[in-house]
Amino acid sequence: MSDVRADIPFHDFLAPGVAADDVPELAPLLHARPLLAAFSTLFHGSEAEVLMRLMVLREIGRENESPRWGPEQLRQRFAFLDPVKLETALRRLRGNGLLEIGEDNLYALSDIGRNAVAAIGMLVSFSAEDDLELGFLTAQLAGLQAVGSITPEALGHLLGKLNDLAWHFEDAIASGSEFRIADARRKLSANMRWIEKGTAVLRELLADPEVPFDLARVAQRIGLAQSRLARVDAAFQRAVNKIEAQRVTLGGSGISSSDVARWLRSLDARKLAVLIDGALAPAPELTLLAGGHEILDRAELTLSEEARQIEADTALPPPEDAPANRAPEAEDLRLLQHFSQRLAKLAEPGAEPASLARLVAGGGFPASSYRLSLLALLADGGDGESGSAGPTDGPIGDFMRLPLDVLFEAGMVKVGENEIARMSAGLVGARGSLPAPEAIPVLADLDEPHAPQA
Repeated sequence: MSDVRADIPFHDFLAPGVAADDVPELAPLLHARPLLAAFSTLFHGSEAEVLMRLMVLREIGRENESPRWGPEQLRQRFAFLDPVKLETALRRLRGNGLLEIGEDNLYALSDIGRNAVAAIGMLVSFSAEDDLELGFLTAQLAGLQAVGSITPEALGHLLGKLNDLAWHFEDAIASGSEFRIADARRKLSANMRWIEKGTAVLRELLADPEVPFDLARVAQRIGLAQSRLARVDAAFQRAVNKIEAQRVTLGGSGISSSDVARWLRSLDARKLAVLIDGALAPAPELTLLAGGHEILDRAELTLSEEARQIEADTALPPPEDAPANRAPEAEDLRLLQHFSQRLAKLAEPGAEPASLARLVAGGGFPASSYRLSLLALLADGGDGESGSAGPTDGPIGDFMRLPLDVLFEAGMVKVGENEIARMSAGLVGARGSLPAPEAIPVLADLDEPHAPQA
């Protein structure tokens, strides 16, 4: 068997006139040919041969206290293997630099062999994860960050994986499939811890003011990709809510269309074929879904000339007068008229101004708030005698023409009844009888006694 580390004839793969040294993409691979040859040794041949070599190499490297093995120890350790096959595997591993034999005739892992075992062990440990690639790439990135040898290529692998995940999740949402969305959501949940660890590594990397520009550029793009993934969960929830609104429940059984679809997905092809047997026809089958009354109605329309004319009549119905607006509710007007009568007494000669609390409170909060709004209307009504503001007819016009002034103060007075705890301070009196605002004392802490009003 020839040495796997022998020169490889690249001229068979390159274009005419191109040498291997002229291709910069090959330079790092050519430099790592010994390591690559070790992996070629491990993974060359049938699946059984590959698994046997990996098992032998891993078991030899698993012994930490005594990392050297004698031939008899190896035969005892691998007694379950055929002796000839074991000797072939040891010779193959030793001949390609994965195993070494010292002067004491004992086997031990070479440096390349130990690195290969460590890399394969990490991959195997991540194989139980829902997404081994993201976990492996993030762990590799954290290790490179710890030893200060992080590279743009390592960051690029992580960026590519994050973009691939984002594409996968968006495609699942666009499909509208409840089951694809649920699977994608579980995959996102399983990878969130790796996304968070990657965020911590990038935050530490970007905190260094001396970080190279090419590393910072890729790291920022990774941060954007991670933010994009963090927003995907909300998109999943919106898609699930939309599907939930379209879900159909089969009668009162409590079984939904999603339950039926999930049950159908659990069946194999043979059982599905049994279910659809007789349920599908090669051509549509016409079924008459009409009773005797429906048939008679259609027959009458077809045979009767009068019925056809009625059916074809598209004339508009005769016009009608629009309904008149209803008058205001009498109850509100009666309350307004009663309040107007009470206020009219304040306009009589010699009448003293009354406080807002005494005039407004009574009959509960709705009636009191209605009276207070009327007083605000009276305060904004302008010169009631001139009739230049407000309506001229009706109870509202009579109310706005009352010769009264309303003065609202910034303070508050305590009421404590009629569903009112406190209200604005102020006075209502005949026009020209109220004092200037600055002459009125602050009533914020005063109690205002009054008799209950209707």
